[in-house]
Amino acid sequence: MITVNGEPLDWHSGMTVQDVLDAKRYTFRMIGVWVNDKPVPKVEFGSTMVADGAVIQAIHMVSGG
Repeated sequence: MITVNGEPLDWHSGMTVQDVLDAKRYTFRMIGVWVNDKPVPKVEFGSTMVADGAVIQAIHMVSGG
């Protein structure tokens, strides 16, 4: 089990950050992700593994002025 934005999510072996975003249906173009308080670059979403018990924060970035 992992936690995503304070909510539990079932974990499976080989899970990546991109798998988490897909499972939560987060499709925001500008999104920041932290796994256990460490930022994950967008280009590494598909290759960054998520360990069982991880705490993930996914924040939709808003731009404007």
